[in-house]
Amino acid sequence: MGKNKYFWIILLILVSFNISAQMSLSQKADSLYTTGNYIQAINTYSKAGTVKSSLQIARAYNAIGNFEKAVAQYESLVNINPAMEIPQFELGKLYLKTKQYPLAKELFFKLVQKSPKNPEYHFYLGESIREFEDLDLAIPSYKNAVAVDSTHLRSLFQLSKYYLIKREKDSVLYFTNKGLNFYPNDVSLLNFKGLAYFNNDNFRDAIPYFEKLLDLGETKPFVYQKLGYAYFKAWEFEKAKAMYKKAIGMEDNNPELYYELGHVYLKDRALDSAQFYVKKSIEVKKPNLASEYETLAGIARQKDKLSETLVYYTLAHEEQPDEPRYFYQICAMKDGLDKNPKESLDCYQSFLNKYRDPHPYFHEIVSKRISELKTEIHFSQN
Repeated sequence: MGKNKYFWIILLILVSFNISAQMSLSQKADSLYTTGNYIQAINTYSKAGTVKSSLQIARAYNAIGNFEKAVAQYESLVNINPAMEIPQFELGKLYLKTKQYPLAKELFFKLVQKSPKNPEYHFYLGESIREFEDLDLAIPSYKNAVAVDSTHLRSLFQLSKYYLIKREKDSVLYFTNKGLNFYPNDVSLLNFKGLAYFNNDNFRDAIPYFEKLLDLGETKPFVYQKLGYAYFKAWEFEKAKAMYKKAIGMEDNNPELYYELGHVYLKDRALDSAQFYVKKSIEVKKPNLASEYETLAGIARQKDKLSETLVYYTLAHEEQPDEPRYFYQICAMKDGLDKNPKESLDCYQSFLNKYRDPHPYFHEIVSKRISELKTEIHFSQN
């Protein structure tokens, strides 16, 4: 009896020592993981050999971007512990991240069946279906998430966006209002609500939401343009002009902005300004093909087709008249083709008159050629 007593005491001591050692290893590994020392954390967790340590190893592999090992670790843990939802949930999200959509869909479907009151499971099932199959098929899952949790922002975002694309204003307003009740400053939902009104020509109703976006710091050309157009339709012309000019200041290569601003001035009977901005729209919209014509000129020149070369350089000059090299090439081609020193001289002198700011290369070579042509004309007259 005495021997049995000592045996159990020793066994209890050994078990306690083992538990204490595992706790010490786990604490050390947790500290390494928390501070981002993932490789050492993995090595330390692997010595602990617990379910928790296996989960942390999977998380550490995920954190360092070794998704293949992370997936393998998660799958092993799920197979051994099929009742545990946390590793299944994290594995499903990792499947999504690595674009293994069928596996993600299958896993989240199982989680939804197991815990139908969890909105995250419904949402991620919707995400899996959206990526793997079709957005239309994912909508019921997002609606299920909102039915379980009316504040589920990501599901409300997807639903609002979906119905905005479908131009179903009432549905957009239904879901955006749900979200804005809890997140009144969410810029995505404010944008969707403003666009829902805007797309249905309810411009006065749209104005407050675009104004709020600007108040929240969403100072983007898109917002300025939509608000400018809404002001225009509401006959608030000065506000519309201000919005369009701010948008142009940020995106001066957008012809739509100039065109729409031109219409604001036209409606306001400022005809000269309307004409200016519509012309500016044409100028911005017209493609600049100077480089393409220059390349074609180079090809024609290599083929010794000087007349064709002249045509392309003339077209390049028309596209970009401020660029001196195109005009110089026109003069050079005429000089080579016409053999008329007087016409060549006139062309080169026009070059110097047109491009008064000295260009180190062109001005030197043109001035030299003008001198040569004057000498040639002088001797030919004598």
